[in-house]
Amino acid sequence: MDKIRIRGGRPLQGEIQISGAKNAALPLMAAALLTDDTLCLSNLPHLADITTMATLLAQLGVVINLNGQSTDDGHIGRVLDLRCRDIGSTRADYDLVRKMRASILVLGPLLARCGQAQVSLPGGCAIGTRPVDLHLKGLTQLGAEIDLREGYIHATAPRGLQGARIIFPTASVGATENLLMAASLARGRTELVNAEREPEIGDLARCLVAMGASIAGIGTETIVIDGVERLHGARHAIVPDRIETGTYAMAAAITHGDIELIGADPGLIGAVAEVLDRAQVRLEPTNRGVRASRKDGVIRGVDIITEPYPGFPTDLQAQIMAMMTVAEGAAMITETIFENRFMHVPELSRMGANITVHGSSAMVRGVGSLIGAPVMATDLRASVSLVLAGLVAEGDTILNRVYHLDRGYERLTEKLLACGADIERLKT
Repeated sequence: MDKIRIRGGRPLQGEIQISGAKNAALPLMAAALLTDDTLCLSNLPHLADITTMATLLAQLGVVINLNGQSTDDGHIGRVLDLRCRDIGSTRADYDLVRKMRASILVLGPLLARCGQAQVSLPGGCAIGTRPVDLHLKGLTQLGAEIDLREGYIHATAPRGLQGARIIFPTASVGATENLLMAASLARGRTELVNAEREPEIGDLARCLVAMGASIAGIGTETIVIDGVERLHGARHAIVPDRIETGTYAMAAAITHGDIELIGADPGLIGAVAEVLDRAQVRLEPTNRGVRASRKDGVIRGVDIITEPYPGFPTDLQAQIMAMMTVAEGAAMITETIFENRFMHVPELSRMGANITVHGSSAMVRGVGSLIGAPVMATDLRASVSLVLAGLVAEGDTILNRVYHLDRGYERLTEKLLACGADIERLKT
């Protein structure tokens, strides 16, 4: 199992290309099940989760072709063509679904197009229960019959799906996406009330509109979908990854560096920019993206509460915590989305961080310096927080279980190395 070695103390300088958003790409790939025409997706990141979704879709009958051009370093895979003339199978097996929670997103499209689906209950990062009850309740309101047995969701719609008014009792990105896709081919009008507003959901909705769907209220808490009989093919460019943007902005700040984030969209990171501004981190729009650097000599401790979009994203909580470990003063970080998302705290503490957890909040008191140590990634975002800590720590940090990073950060070691980091991937 590979490891990453980081020797801290080098300010990062240069530029980093921001990849397409993984959290937008996965539902967009699932949308290929809704049509027998070709869906062409560009700006697709080359990640383990993308490979897992591609493998799952291929088993269901989607023919996939990579049409991107190679770069100088041999990286391939910016453009993906997906075509599903016929659904070969309506069963998403456990062996694939357990690897990635987003596999549940094939449920709505399969049910809408075929009237049936068998999807294993999902896996993914161990950061909380994240139940799928909102997906299932919403599909039931659209006319589906759901049975849970032997670890699988058995769903049928013998009379097809029918539009309905669905009110989400709590926010759910995945349920909003699944029902948005299913409702696109349902009969009549569907209203999704208290829907999530993440940019990735808006990206999916815009792609569905390009495929012929009738959707109003994109980007708001109420999305109205008038079902159509058929969707057609389309070409769609995936939005830049706002989580990757925030992560590398913090990498620039924690190392006292200066990085231009090529392709970043400042309009997607409003709450993050506000928090970083209070922490004395400067984000400046450029004609190619965003430039990140410190305003003065120190990072200042700031309080953060994670919230659904447009609030501060839970997917950047671990990274901001790593940055706060070397800030001047203290920071109170409160996690309101997932109940198990402080698993990186013991690992940061091994490096000398001063963190005290009280339920859903963590008090971080800045220390003069961190010390490199062997650490273990517990989930995707926790793993990159340890990379950030390693970039500023004295001595060597050895990060184990880097397969978590491969799920969500494209060519992370290469991108940081190009900006002057002392980092390497160790093959074992």
